[in-house]
Amino acid sequence: MSRQTLSWTPANAERIVDTLCKVRGAALKLGQLLSLQDDAVISPELQRIFERVRQSADFMPSWQVAKVMTSQLGPNWRDMVASFEDKPFAAASIGQVHLAVLHSGQEVAMKVQYPGVAKGINSDIDNLVGVMKVWNIFPRFKKLLAPYPEYFVPDVIDELCAQEVITTELIEGVPLDKLFDAPYEIRIDIAYKIMQLCLREMFVLRCMQTDPNWANFFYNPATKQVILLDFGATRVYSKEFMDTYIEIIHAASCGDRDAILRMSRDMKFLTGYESKIMEQTHVDTVMIMGEVFTSSSGEFDFGTQQTTKRIQALVPTILTHRLCPPPEEIYSLHRKLSGVFLLCSKLKVKMNCRDMFQDIYEQYKANSLR
Repeated sequence: MSRQTLSWTPANAERIVDTLCKVRGAALKLGQLLSLQDDAVISPELQRIFERVRQSADFMPSWQVAKVMTSQLGPNWRDMVASFEDKPFAAASIGQVHLAVLHSGQEVAMKVQYPGVAKGINSDIDNLVGVMKVWNIFPRFKKLLAPYPEYFVPDVIDELCAQEVITTELIEGVPLDKLFDAPYEIRIDIAYKIMQLCLREMFVLRCMQTDPNWANFFYNPATKQVILLDFGATRVYSKEFMDTYIEIIHAASCGDRDAILRMSRDMKFLTGYESKIMEQTHVDTVMIMGEVFTSSSGEFDFGTQQTTKRIQALVPTILTHRLCPPPEEIYSLHRKLSGVFLLCSKLKVKMNCRDMFQDIYEQYKANSLR
């Protein structure tokens, strides 16, 4: 279905956004994903309208915040901090963020989950049961990224965390989606580090934050660090899965269509009984996705790429001739990958991803031999 067949008028989009901001949770996440699409999927005018759902949901009233905080941290929760701002400074799909100051003088950010929102989010969509999962993942991800000083994960304040509250140190930075018109040296630095992070998450850490909402990633121009703030959609991938997936990407980078087809059957993308047109279309799709890593591309121009439009043209054939769904892991993985490609597109950068992937691939193969 094309966007022209939908009632995507600005007035309708505004009404949808207003509703999404009220209902929050999974519905709001859907609106956030719509805001991340490129011009091939949704018009620039409607993208601007849907961007509002990435920045804010309707705030909880103060009495409701106090009720959540009391249920999570106890009736004397205000005594645990020197000050607490009742008005939040940010809101997202599952919670809103308040500024507080510890008795030591340190400023912190307290994310308070909307009451009942976790119950309405399917764990298959975002692996969310409550903020407690995210609280536990923060220190794990901080440890995983310790060898890479270009990334920063804020410290968690354990004594101010509970099932529906997470408190971290306050960070300084700018959301990535506010830097699309920044000087080129900043844009290319962000794009390079995000692409590196994505490849490392897949093939070094095998642990990925799969939500491509770039309002949850900040950049500090002073330290040149990318700051990771939200781990609600974190997923771990098995070595067996990645052993084959990296070979498919490598085959695409080398233009080896036969290897793509063979390993796609191994990974259960295909059953082996598909029609020739389905096999050809599947391989074409992988080849298009792999162009960014091809040996002949040099600097890939994300600003002029037509990846989304070309893949979209193949979707009807895939839907008609597909005999089986792709592996379950692929949905979250490709959501993040497409988000990374789109971010680089919005940053309008030219970047050599070929060498970046090749370094990761050679490291992966060397580690497999140990």
